[in-house]
Amino acid sequence: MPFKTIVAILQNEQDAGRVLDCAIPLAAGFGGHLVGVHAEAMPVPYTSATGFPDTEFLQVSAEMNEERAEKLQALFLKRMEGSGLPFEWRSLETFSGDSALSGIATVRAADLVVAAQSEAGGDASADVGTLVYDAGRPVLVVPHAGPVVTSYKTVLLAWNGTREAARAAFDALPFILAAEKTEVFVVDPSGDGDGDGTAGGEIAASLARHGANISVSVRKADGGSIEDVIQARLTDTGADLLVLGAYSHSWLRRLLFGGVTQSVLRSGTVAAFLSR
Repeated sequence: MPFKTIVAILQNEQDAGRVLDCAIPLAAGFGGHLVGVHAEAMPVPYTSATGFPDTEFLQVSAEMNEERAEKLQALFLKRMEGSGLPFEWRSLETFSGDSALSGIATVRAADLVVAAQSEAGGDASADVGTLVYDAGRPVLVVPHAGPVVTSYKTVLLAWNGTREAARAAFDALPFILAAEKTEVFVVDPSGDGDGDGTAGGEIAASLARHGANISVSVRKADGGSIEDVIQARLTDTGADLLVLGAYSHSWLRRLLFGGVTQSVLRSGTVAAFLSR
């Protein structure tokens, strides 16, 4: 099924250009409708030395928020008006000011969400991790460095036999079918992920029946981290898209917010398609 409704999360001027560089060609390729979403935080009242709300601070904050929202709206409209695509702009004001979280209602009605990778240590980036976890829709994460790629020739499907991995594999089917080749990549197969004991074999066969060009590769971590093994395989294959089932262990996500998903959201070098 093609991606007909695509939501672009525009958090700030730094990531907006890269997100649109990805979302607009995808919407054009799939004949889709693009929705731009941006949220600003509601100004928080501070008490002055006399004990009264600092109205001047509130006014300045509101004006800065409005100016930033208008800049992003102008950027979005300028890019869209020359594209020939149907589009919408949604400007929100919420307590969090996080475009990813504030636009959750819009996101849940989409086929695909495009968001920028979180900057390490940055407070201005959208909470993409929580977006992936709560949206119920696949999220395409654009890396914060390097060229923006929208025609994915080589796809690496990280497979561990979980429900989340299966969801990601079939959610990403439009990209997998369009790719020249897709590799099902298994790290440290446990034997209980695939019913017949052949790691990655069943999902590869299923995707091949759809017409995908599929291969399977199995690796041992040998004491290293799974994310490092996946990153090395991305480099070896020259893959330009990683498909990943996000947060296979929800309780670990809640406690540590770490692992492979976190590594992809913070420091992945290629576009990542995450679903759960």
